[in-house]
Amino acid sequence: MSMFRDIMGKIFGHPAAAQGAPGGIGTLPGASASDPTGAAPGGPAPGSMGAPMPGAAPATSSAAPSGTAPAQSVDVEAVLTDMASKNSQKLNWQTSIVDLMKLLGLDSGLESRKELARDLGYSGSTDDSASMNIWLHKQVMQKLAENGGKVPDSLKG
Repeated sequence: MSMFRDIMGKIFGHPAAAQGAPGGIGTLPGASASDPTGAAPGGPAPGSMGAPMPGAAPATSSAAPSGTAPAQSVDVEAVLTDMASKNSQKLNWQTSIVDLMKLLGLDSGLESRKELARDLGYSGSTDDSASMNIWLHKQVMQKLAENGGKVPDSLKG
């Protein structure tokens, strides 16, 4: 699994991602707060193999490829703020990729950040960690937004 997928999984899978709007921000259609997958008891989740998503059109060759925006919208800032409020460290996750990774419980060491840079297509020198870190934070926020996250402009830039 890529470093970005780890980041996305920690944010989109956090309990705070399922709170906020009727039916829960971050839940799939037909889901509840107690079951964000929308799965019928003992059955597969809607949209998984064997159970069509309610109201979903049949799959066609023009369907979006796997890995595109999920069927959920998560308030990234709210999730991260919730996580930070429960963390004993004061982390500047709003601007620091190192602190963001620490907040998510991920290895924030240089090798992990270089791996994340490769995942996201960084073309600069990974030896210039300050420039790479600034780019990484912006890119992570942008990619979260592209994948269904609600990210305020203040965190993207």
